[in-house]
Amino acid sequence: MASSNPGPPLQILVLHGPNLNLLGQREPNVYGSLTLTEINKRIDDQARTLQVKVSCFQSNHEGALVDAIQAAWGEYQGLLINPAAYTHTSVAMRDAIAAVKLPTVEVHLSNIHQREAFRHHSYIAPIAVGQISGFGYYSYILGLQALVQHLRDTASPS
Repeated sequence: MASSNPGPPLQILVLHGPNLNLLGQREPNVYGSLTLTEINKRIDDQARTLQVKVSCFQSNHEGALVDAIQAAWGEYQGLLINPAAYTHTSVAMRDAIAAVKLPTVEVHLSNIHQREAFRHHSYIAPIAVGQISGFGYYSYILGLQALVQHLRDTASPS
């Protein structure tokens, strides 16, 4: 009989892009009233429920996010990312994700497809397992659940 605990827990890197450090005060009608600290706590709570480990990191600097993605290679099994404004501009982040080949789920607090036209394009989406947007902080929870399920499905034989 297969063990319900096949080994060490999955390690997931959670990256938050620019201006997400201002959550709770920045346009709460668009991004909600929770702070980034409160969102990270909810992500941690969900990770415990899913029996995975998460590490959360936020930066306003594209290079710091690229460095974090590259450093994840061999350390994490998946990436949950809200690239924020870099969604629409960063070929560098897209290339870093493609290079490390980590299964990635892209999340957004707002529905980027209902917003300004420039927000409709994502450089990350074509290389991601999936994209979840429009559910506020819960986009992160849904994204984590989907990423963990994807990792477990691909790790277990059919």
